[in-house]
Parts: sequence; structure tokens; C-alpha cells
Amino acid sequence: MNAQDKIKQQVTGNPIVLYMKGTPDAPMCGFSAAAVQILEACGVENVATVDVLSDQDVRQGIKEFSNWPTIPQLYVNGEFVGGADIMREMYQSGELQKLFGK
Repeated sequence: MNAQDKIKQQVTGNPIVLYMKGTPDAPMCGFSAAAVQILEACGVENVATVDVLSDQDVRQGIKEFSNWPTIPQLYVNGEFVGGADIMREMYQSGELQKLFGK
């Protein structure tokens, strides 16, 4: 399975997917840490996370898949939402909470 197929399977097979550097317990960059904190503040559980540092094909492939150059990247119900800055803006406006039904 190539990286694009793997990513498509992850995105469509899980309601919420966060592609990040590191893990929720040990984020490896400030933006990934912020994304995790925002999801926690929204009360979201059962987030599938993918550590892009552990798979270079996925690390590059996710940028091509979304046509978005940076990580982290959030997907909800198969749709690309955005990175940490967009998540923060959506959280502050209440839009992200609505997306999660909170």
C-alpha cells in the first residue's frame, strides 16, 4: 500500500484524525502540542493520531494529500479542517466546537 492509499484509509476510517509530530503525550513541536490542547479543550475523545516522524512517506504524503505544506493537520469525517492556526481560530470563534457537536 502506498502512502496516499494509507492516508486515505486513515482519514476515511476514523471520524477524527490528527497528523502530528510526536504523540499526544509527547508532542515533538509546539504546533502539534497546541493542536492536541485545542482538541482536549473541545472535549474530543477517540482522536486517531498519526506520528509523521515515524513514517517519512506519510510525512511527505500528507502534505500532498491535503495540498497543505505544514503539520499538524486535522481531518474530521474525512474532510481536511486545517493546521494549528486554523484550529485555534475556529476554537476561538466556537466553530470547532460546533464541528464536534459540542
